[in-house]
Amino acid sequence: MNKKRILVVVLLLTMLFPALIGIGKAQAAYPSFTISEVKKDESVTILTQDMPKNLDWKVLMGEYNTRGENGIEVATFNSGAGGSMSATFNIPAALKGRAMISIRIESLTGGYYYYNWFWNDQANGTWPTVTPTSTTPAPTTTPAPTQVPEIIPTIMIKAVDPGKSVTITATNFPKNLEFVVMMNKMWTRGIEGVEVGKLTSSNTGAFEATFNIPEEFKDHERVAIRLESTSGGYYAYNWFWNVTGGVVVTPEPTPSPTTAPTSTPVPVVKLPYFNIVAVEKDKTVSVEGDNFPANTEFTVLMGKMWTMGINGTEAGTFSSGEGGKMSATFNIPAELAGYSRIAIRLQAKTGGWYAYNWFWNSTTGN
Repeated sequence: MNKKRILVVVLLLTMLFPALIGIGKAQAAYPSFTISEVKKDESVTILTQDMPKNLDWKVLMGEYNTRGENGIEVATFNSGAGGSMSATFNIPAALKGRAMISIRIESLTGGYYYYNWFWNDQANGTWPTVTPTSTTPAPTTTPAPTQVPEIIPTIMIKAVDPGKSVTITATNFPKNLEFVVMMNKMWTRGIEGVEVGKLTSSNTGAFEATFNIPEEFKDHERVAIRLESTSGGYYAYNWFWNVTGGVVVTPEPTPSPTTAPTSTPVPVVKLPYFNIVAVEKDKTVSVEGDNFPANTEFTVLMGKMWTMGINGTEAGTFSSGEGGKMSATFNIPAELAGYSRIAIRLQAKTGGWYAYNWFWNSTTGN
């Protein structure tokens, strides 16, 4: 067997709480995974959820924002009994040194797939050189950004004093904003947890803090921690190992039908996406998309490059109607005029669906 196909897998007999990236409709039949651990330029560990049984899978890694499509194959594995597992994959040499990396799992049969991304080297990593998709030459008057701006607040676990306290490090936080700190049972993401403190984020967006573990969770094996802003809708969450051999909390398993279906085909997960078809510099951008859910209201957001349009400026709304394909033209917000590249995001008002892309702010066809 090819060495790159040898998969270093640690199987965990735990049921995982769904944490979906890229799709807002959770269904028990759809596989998903979250990022558990990253060793810079070495490996990434994922935690899977709802894996179908006895299917062969391939693992792909690629540049950030590619969803891992046509990426570098780093391993294959079999899902065995299905459900949940933990697996570790080596980062390919071609992607070492990158700030962010996309990772994707695809079943060799059945049409299942899922993707995510992870920070590899947030502080000093490099970004891929982006070339325009149209024939319009790249603008030369505005230099491309040399580093990624703030994107998503993130907390990492630095140290744990079992049953007593946990120390976190934070990055990418909005500046000088008040946050409530909560802890709760594992798999809750800290939602509606016990308040253990408040803090105001630094003027750099990075900080370190220590919090006492509340009495309710001092004997728990794992504990969830969450920071949630008192205004603006910002949040970040993580979990940590607390007491070895302590109270183990698992989510309630998804009920299974008494008789396994035999004639129903395996579902194929179709995520909404869109492409850029035309741009009028500083004025409008036209898009065409597919796989949109029916009868759903979407908000159109635009922001700086690398933000994925998160918390961007609202540039319009539309209804998906019968669903499937869509096409529309949106005005570019005045505050983004002059930027060489702009991120655009279509965010459902309900249901959690979204899709994002980016475009060169340069008139096409000239």
